[in-house]
Amino acid sequence: MKPNGSRIAKKYKILGRVQGVGFRYFAERAARQRGLWGYVRNCWDGTVEVYAIGEPLLLEELKLQLAQGPRSALVTAIEESDEPVSGRYREFVIEGGW
Repeated sequence: MKPNGSRIAKKYKILGRVQGVGFRYFAERAARQRGLWGYVRNCWDGTVEVYAIGEPLLLEELKLQLAQGPRSALVTAIEESDEPVSGRYREFVIEGGW
């Protein structure tokens, strides 16, 4: 990511059939391909949460990819929120082991 790029952070909550279908690995690959930082994790309510930091256009591209999901997923909705940029992340990772 360019040091002078305007970085923002977004959180996406992906609803539908998104657990047990490889969604976290799909999201990690899509985010890394765009040079984004942050995480993806499964939530207890059956959703997947993605927190991503990057340039606005790249985040919009990621959201479009998340809306499609991997082949066996069925995304019914994405809830999006603006978030503060965290200095904790310097790459994109999968959080949580379940």
